Amino acid sequence: MDFRLTDDQRALRAGVRELLEGRFPRERLRAAVDGGPPVVDRALWRGLGGAGFFALRLREADGGVGLGLPEAVLAFEEAGRALLPGPLVATHLAAGVVEGAAEGRAVVTALDVAGDGAGDGAGVEDGAGALVEHLASADAVLAIGAPGDGDIEALPAAGLARAARPVRSVDPATPLHRLPHPDRVPCPDRVAYSDRLADPARLAGPRSAGRFRREAVLLTAALQLGSAARTVEMAVRHARERFQFGRPIGAFQAVQHLCAGMLVRAETARSVVYAAAVTEDAGEVAAAKLLADEAAVRNARDCLQVHGGMGFTWEADVHLHLKRAWVRAEQWQRAADAEEELAAGLLRFGA
Repeated sequence: MDFRLTDDQRALRAGVRELLEGRFPRERLRAAVDGGPPVVDRALWRGLGGAGFFALRLREADGGVGLGLPEAVLAFEEAGRALLPGPLVATHLAAGVVEGAAEGRAVVTALDVAGDGAGDGAGVEDGAGALVEHLASADAVLAIGAPGDGDIEALPAAGLARAARPVRSVDPATPLHRLPHPDRVPCPDRVAYSDRLADPARLAGPRSAGRFRREAVLLTAALQLGSAARTVEMAVRHARERFQFGRPIGAFQAVQHLCAGMLVRAETARSVVYAAAVTEDAGEVAAAKLLADEAAVRNARDCLQVHGGMGFTWEADVHLHLKRAWVRAEQWQRAADAEEELAAGLLRFGA
């Protein structure tokens, strides 16, 4: 079986990288980080929508590109590489469901009801309630029900924002809020908001909810993979350019070992993420998230070590990858939950 990328897939990856380098270069990343309270750049969002980023998997008959989950993973890997901010996963999943999401006219974030209490790790401060990113910039919130109840509801972000509690995020480009279960949130305009749904029937059914959550986990893993791969590039470039004792620091074995370990982690995560995109198996998706989270966090830490003292400064971009990786590791499926999913799969296999 040949798992190599097709020519079309390689062209897609190259095209997305070129698009992001043109629309979101390093200067815009630094402006987003240094420019005060983070908000979603609406012009950039519409540009992504116009390029088909959010409608990548929407049927051509519905105005989409008509590709599959493997192609979406490639696109999200490039977005992770560029540290593109915003609720990319939720808006992509909302294409064809929330009006304007596919074209980038609407910013959609997500509330994972099953994730109540999640996010109490290194990325955010402690607190009860589900974690929601970019709530202040969003037009809609996809509330994805707990496993078994099968509900997915699109709600107006403004109505939920009144009940939200801001929490400190270590990532300066990812504002976070805590929200209680949507059934406990007064939202008088939730019924009227159903008119904004492109196809309300697609929001029903436990399989739909399970698929939304599984795809969200995998696309988040793809973002982590892109960041992990990017920090490998950053470390290797610095090791070639930085001289000590008359030699590039990449000539020293300790630095070589750090860079080699980073590459192994990134490529291991890549193989599992790509495989999960093909199979969509819950266990393989959990493994993909687990390995991609580890690769993103540990590679950023090792990249910081390769950079030495300058890696700790605000002016360097290394800390941005580490902070984003911490936050993403707390989203959708944390390490403990992924391990439980894998263990359950092994028990079923053994039975």
